[in-house]
Amino acid sequence: MADKGAPIPVTQPALLETRGPGSVKVALDVNGVSRIVHLEPRVSLLDALREQMALTGTKKGCDQGTCGACTVWVDGRRVLSCLTLAISCEGREVTTIEGLAEGDELHPMQRAFLEHDAFQCGYCTPGQIMSAVALLNEGHAGTDGEIAEWMSGNICRCAAYPLIRSAIREVRDRKTGQ
Repeated sequence: MADKGAPIPVTQPALLETRGPGSVKVALDVNGVSRIVHLEPRVSLLDALREQMALTGTKKGCDQGTCGACTVWVDGRRVLSCLTLAISCEGREVTTIEGLAEGDELHPMQRAFLEHDAFQCGYCTPGQIMSAVALLNEGHAGTDGEIAEWMSGNICRCAAYPLIRSAIREVRDRKTGQ
């Protein structure tokens, strides 16, 4: 039973720095490169990537977080960049489709998408590939059903889903030696 007479220590809340509403300096680490941009705190990571850094591989689809075309990684986890504030990514590692290949060497998932024709119009492809690589890293590619479930946040309007699953299976099987 607690002593009702004992004083309860009160801690002062940490002072939060107020930034904005106008343009502020934001330091971002994108694809291993440190970048300084000036933007309003309300700017999404997607718009910062495309409009401030000219990294246009990440696509703006619905701009409401429902299609997955804007999928990137923040600290290795997939996020919808249209729903993520750029300023909230300070001090974190952002990876886009441009950061997936190593020089001229495509990532195995990028090669598999090409080999399996896992794209039609190609618009959703960068987000699909970012999710597909994350899916394998997360260990959610055991079955076609599992792949479909964990890729369900990425919409392909051309319905290339069977080809996308084929590409993911190929990379999964190469990783596991099957």
